Amino acid sequence: MVEQLLVPPNFSIPLTLGLAVGETFAGVMILVPRFRRWGAWLASLLLIAFMIYIGINYHALIGRDCSCFPWVKRAVGPMFFVEDAGMLLAAVLAGWWARPSVSLRSAAVVLGAVAVFAGASYGAAVTRQTGTKAPDSIIVDGKPYSLDHGRIFVFFYDPNCSHCDAAARGMAKLRWKSDVIRIGIPTTMPQFAAAFVRETGMSMLTSLDLEKMKAVFPFGDPPYGVVLENGREKGPVSHYEDAEPAETLRKFGLIE
Repeated sequence: MVEQLLVPPNFSIPLTLGLAVGETFAGVMILVPRFRRWGAWLASLLLIAFMIYIGINYHALIGRDCSCFPWVKRAVGPMFFVEDAGMLLAAVLAGWWARPSVSLRSAAVVLGAVAVFAGASYGAAVTRQTGTKAPDSIIVDGKPYSLDHGRIFVFFYDPNCSHCDAAARGMAKLRWKSDVIRIGIPTTMPQFAAAFVRETGMSMLTSLDLEKMKAVFPFGDPPYGVVLENGREKGPVSHYEDAEPAETLRKFGLIE
């Protein structure tokens, strides 16, 4: 999600871990009366920094998802600043009415515990990753693109193949989940890639790194697809007849 907010891929994981530790630490301190003022000031600082960043990049980010809570969906827009200002006011009031905080040493122990739990959680997530490792990055629409994060559907197709055309038109009608990135790779005649995307209505980015990807994910004739999650293959999408590939894509959680 932070990459959708224009954070470079190389910094997305460190920033995410840093925010996880900082926000959890602030929340814990607010819950403990003797740390409440410090927690309120830290929460205020995080909110102000976030508002400044969004403000600087507002025109590029407008409409992007910026949900802070799993059950509350938000997007960058005018109300973003109103809502964050409300949370900032709540944090300031919490700090203003709280008694002065004490015991830096105890607060440091809490911070250490939060950091350890965050590191353990991240480590557990990484060790659970299975499947073939995708290339770290490929060239997409003329620019390097990281494959290490998020959910990506890679679609190999021949622009002159009627089966590929029908498959793309069918997938264009599916309700894809908003966090799924779609990348198309033509296996022949790359000069027709833009026309294929336009005519089939299959909204996807384009990469010409066929040899690089096919060396890792070999296949026969297109159409063929690969589902990637955090840089590793979650599974192939090899069938494009009748109820497929919708059933496979739904199984992998890519479509509604």
